Amino acid sequence: MKKISIIAILLIANLGIYLHAQEGGLHIGAKAGFNRSNVYDESGDGFVADAKYGFAFGGFLTIPLGPVIGLQPEVLYSEKGFTGSGRFLGGTYNFTRTSTFIDVPLYLQLKIAPSVSILLGPQFSFLTKTKDVFHDGSISIDQENDFSNDNLRKNILGASGGLDIYFSQLVISARVAWDLQQNNGDGTSDKPRYRNVLMQLTAGVAF
Repeated sequence: MKKISIIAILLIANLGIYLHAQEGGLHIGAKAGFNRSNVYDESGDGFVADAKYGFAFGGFLTIPLGPVIGLQPEVLYSEKGFTGSGRFLGGTYNFTRTSTFIDVPLYLQLKIAPSVSILLGPQFSFLTKTKDVFHDGSISIDQENDFSNDNLRKNILGASGGLDIYFSQLVISARVAWDLQQNNGDGTSDKPRYRNVLMQLTAGVAF
């Protein structure tokens, strides 16, 4: 009898969670799109950077805390980077840097309309790969390798904000995000130092 009562309570609890989710509660979703990334607060010998485009995709979870406020953590594969030029060890370089991150923003969600939400919160970025493609210049192959093997920061704290617009289960998301820490790992690098910044546009589905 006791086992039956426990099973009944669990079934009722699960049913309640299910009904709550169906009524606009918890939602899980997936989305994909692109970034337009660049850098700011840069320093380096003649270093100049321009924007580049990359892919972004991942998932999200909406957790309501009330009719207006909620939490929305996300996990995204995110390509950032820039095209840049400058001087290094007496030579010049022109290259494209693609930095692949796993971004984990933790948003506070504010519903300003039934289908529109504003989001703002910290973002934790984990560098997984960096690829440099040199186009021309006067630095040697050894100098290119030294340049590319710089001591880069692997974990970066940033901030992010944006807007979600829902069309039934379809969601269009716009984001801006920027690093609060520079990219150099120990602060002594003579390579270009900078902070990443991006604009992101994705489309997704919420379940």
